[in-house]
Amino acid sequence: MKESSSTQGEPSSSQAVYDLADRVGDSQLFPSVPALNQAASYLAQTASFLTQCLPVPTYVGLTEEDQELVTLPPPSASGSSSLQTSSIEFTGASLSLGEAGSSGSSQENAGQMVPSSVFQNGTSLFQGLVERARKTVRGSADDIGWLQKDRNLPETEDGTARFLEILDSVRKKEHKLPDSMVYLLVPGLFSNHGPLYFVKTKSYFSKMGLACHIAKIHSESSVSKNAREIKEYIEEIYWGARKRVLLLGHSKGGVDAAAALSLHWPQLKDKVAGLVLAQSPYGGSPVASDILREGQLGDYVKLRKIMEILVSKVLKGDLQALEDLTYERRKDFLRQHPLPQEVPIVSFHTEASITPSVLTALSHVAHFELPVAADGKSTRIPVVVPLSAAMAACSQLLVARYCEKSDGLVTRKDAEVPGSVAVRPERKR
Repeated sequence: MKESSSTQGEPSSSQAVYDLADRVGDSQLFPSVPALNQAASYLAQTASFLTQCLPVPTYVGLTEEDQELVTLPPPSASGSSSLQTSSIEFTGASLSLGEAGSSGSSQENAGQMVPSSVFQNGTSLFQGLVERARKTVRGSADDIGWLQKDRNLPETEDGTARFLEILDSVRKKEHKLPDSMVYLLVPGLFSNHGPLYFVKTKSYFSKMGLACHIAKIHSESSVSKNAREIKEYIEEIYWGARKRVLLLGHSKGGVDAAAALSLHWPQLKDKVAGLVLAQSPYGGSPVASDILREGQLGDYVKLRKIMEILVSKVLKGDLQALEDLTYERRKDFLRQHPLPQEVPIVSFHTEASITPSVLTALSHVAHFELPVAADGKSTRIPVVVPLSAAMAACSQLLVARYCEKSDGLVTRKDAEVPGSVAVRPERKR
């Protein structure tokens, strides 16, 4: 009995695996690391070879109960049978399926019954292995820059030259920022644990005679929760100063500020002057996605569990704050709650530097106050961390894996808001 194909025109499960293996083998899964790309290709070829050894014939006219058992071909007149696949022929050896009868015997229908689930399970096993390997190796490569790939979204306008011109005139005190509005700084992730976060920025605004405030939100809370708190900040400032508010959000703070406008625009449209996002993962973050998304590298070293303990137990935050920065969550949120088109938006992004001065720099993030001494005076010791070096290391990892420039957490492509004025300085920070 020869292998029969389905008359319904539906591909067999083994054919599906062949197609998957060909697709995986042809694509460059990991262009920057040839060794891993070769490994993925080898896995695809191995899966293709093994699934060819597990054919899944389709029989027409059998009931569901009959499909549970499939009759393999009975032995030929010579007492043996050769098993052929679509691409591999085993020669020099034959697979005996039963004892042959006497010469010239007509009893050739005594086949051996084997459950078809054996073939189906083998096929689905290798199909799952190939798909999981592809998902792990690809990581966030297909998601980075997804906003720029969407042709239905408005294009950005390059405002880099104009920004540098204004910045130079401000430094020379030839240009002043308008005092007809109040500037609200929205800090990013983990800002609660750095009391000096945005302090210098606020002092610069104050020296220029501008009204500036820092939003005291819990940065490790979800985007929707922080959006509600930012809305309350805007309303309080507006009714107190009778001036519109310009939002300046850094990192996740920019995402929180944008969400406040998307979710509460009817209440805020007369109270907001504009939005500035600095290095914000508006489209998502590959770091958050690779740590939290199922089937990614974080699964193999339990990074999700570690982050859950760190954020929930140590920092007293909500893991959803990180989940909201994954590509899946950002895509869902932006499709349901796009930014109002009438809001003036500037998106600023740069990349981490790996110069010796950056790698050896220490960032002053807090103060540690010692107990009061005998003279009644307390001693404050600065708390410094090699933050720049850590960001530079993360940036190089993203370059090695995805060939994408970033600040260490957010790629430049994901920091650009569609329809905004994009500022793209070449100088590394």
